Amino acid sequence: MARCFSFTASRDWFYRYFFSYSGLDSVSMDFGDGTNLHCWVPRTHKDSKPTLLLVHGFGANAMWQYGEILRHLIPRYNVYVPDLLFFGSSTTSRPERTEAFQAQCVMRFMEAHGVHRMSLVGISYGGFVGYSMAEQFPAAVERVVLCCTGVCLEEKDMEEGLFRVSDLEEAASILLPQTPERLRYLIRLSFVKPVKGVPSCFLSDFIDVMCADHVEEKRELIQAILKDRHLSNIPKITQVIDLPKNREFLEEHVGENSRLVIIKNAGHAVNLEKPKEFAQHLKAFLANFSSSSPLEKQHSCTNKAE
Repeated sequence: MARCFSFTASRDWFYRYFFSYSGLDSVSMDFGDGTNLHCWVPRTHKDSKPTLLLVHGFGANAMWQYGEILRHLIPRYNVYVPDLLFFGSSTTSRPERTEAFQAQCVMRFMEAHGVHRMSLVGISYGGFVGYSMAEQFPAAVERVVLCCTGVCLEEKDMEEGLFRVSDLEEAASILLPQTPERLRYLIRLSFVKPVKGVPSCFLSDFIDVMCADHVEEKRELIQAILKDRHLSNIPKITQVIDLPKNREFLEEHVGENSRLVIIKNAGHAVNLEKPKEFAQHLKAFLANFSSSSPLEKQHSCTNKAE
């Protein structure tokens, strides 16, 4: 019997309505090279407000990952929320899979819409993209917030058993769940207090709507993150930054004035598990430097980790 109701599709419609109600428009841009990037943009960009770019991680599309904190940010910022390539309706036929290419595509979109100065927030995989944007386009990116992002990770960390998973293939099977059991496991890893007792039919519905497209391309994105990655080759950035951990990395790559703020009892999906507290720290962090000259080399760090 054909499925007549999808909770995931209904929830996705709700987020779409909420984003539109909040003053954002759904816009897609064809780059003319096989790449098409979708982004939620302000219906009216106000020059009196700073611009904030929200970059999502693996999982559902950008709406699901930032929907719970959007209302906290809209009053203060021109908010832009892109879907990275192979998420939502963003796609490319080009072969590049690196976070550097993702960063270049997002920057092309922002420049095409007349945005040349911004702060950004990157969650998980989005943090890798955000870090690359800050490194490639230092004149455009003022402040950076990286949440639960292992920018300091190296390829050897996987081999040396730093993670619960043994290799990138297993990591991909978790981040790209194709069965209810795999999705339950991902939820347990991402939340301190995961919702229990979710029926398999709801999980299967979520997989069908959010996890069934571009599986191979997303697997290639995961593989590209750590491939040939060495700490000594990670470029330094001078913008204000928010990292999950590793004090030595902060002092070497960002500055000795970094500071850490921990959100307790929250897992990797802190933006979903503690959205109000996450938004409070985010607003305070960005506002703390709102009056600073972009030429001043100021650094800070706020950690939102388990």
